[in-house]
Amino acid sequence: MKHIAAIIGYGGMGDWHYRNITERISGIHVKGIYDIRKEACDKAKENGLHVYDTMEELLEDSETDLLIIATPNDVHKDLSIAGLRHGKNVVCEKPVTMNAAELEEIIAVSKEEGKLFSIHQNRRWDRDYKIIKKILKDNTIGKPYYIESRVIGSGRALHGWRGHKPNGGGMVYDWGVHLFDQIFDLIDSPLVSISPHLFSIYSQEVDDNFKALMRFENGLSVLVEVATNCFIRQPRWHVCGHDGTAVIENWECDGKIVKLASNEALKWADDIVYTAAGPTRTMAPRPDDTTKQLPLPEVETSWTDYYHNIVDVLDNGAELIVKPEQALRVMKLLDLIFESAKTGKTIECNL
Repeated sequence: MKHIAAIIGYGGMGDWHYRNITERISGIHVKGIYDIRKEACDKAKENGLHVYDTMEELLEDSETDLLIIATPNDVHKDLSIAGLRHGKNVVCEKPVTMNAAELEEIIAVSKEEGKLFSIHQNRRWDRDYKIIKKILKDNTIGKPYYIESRVIGSGRALHGWRGHKPNGGGMVYDWGVHLFDQIFDLIDSPLVSISPHLFSIYSQEVDDNFKALMRFENGLSVLVEVATNCFIRQPRWHVCGHDGTAVIENWECDGKIVKLASNEALKWADDIVYTAAGPTRTMAPRPDDTTKQLPLPEVETSWTDYYHNIVDVLDNGAELIVKPEQALRVMKLLDLIFESAKTGKTIECNL
């Protein structure tokens, strides 16, 4: 049995959902779309999709059982609730809402109606993230104590509604929600403090760059950074463990692991070492034979696994991978970030 889907919002991501499902997901058929823009409707017709004239027509279509919402963020809540109230299962693009309170409303309706509700956090299936997850799971570099997760660009552009505050634009909403979701999925410990720094370098309305230092109850610290105004790139991931370091340089997953060659304590000479920085013992180069370099592990992953899980949940009662309660934790964090940005103070929390 194929599930019949309709897409609300046929822009860049709406078209991506259509093509991804049509080409790779056998259990879902995309019937049509609804969009308020004529150019989007014309494009959908060219692709052979039915175009609903009104939202009411889409919601009353008894053939469709799955709605995919790919609109600007500020209308996610109302559209999700309308879909659930009309007996549809709903997949919503991220960020799922503008704040945690809105998401709590959706979750309540989802439970009341007994319908699936999930958020398209596709970057849990990114290859770079899966590599880091495997390194930590396998204890390759020992217990981690510091992680840097960055997405760096220099385009100085916030495309379309992403540059407008009323629509939920800005980098915290756009990229931050992905990176925070990854970190929460990666670390099994409560967050106890968040210290964000938001910048508006060239945008008039929203943050176009940000840094956020997070500290977890287990002692792990994480720096998350998104930049659109940085002209010298830094690694996508830099992870420090007690026994080694892992780095992933870019989306292509170039990188390496350097770790201790043995658990034996290194015996340092008493003599001061002279380097280009002057005399030092603390920062003296480690002898080459005390470390070993490993390649990054191989992983198999695909964004389509998100939709495979959706079908498995609907058909077989499988466990939902991207749960709304997980997204609620992320949205609560975003609320704290914007609160801290107003006060300029670190926020203590238990999240």
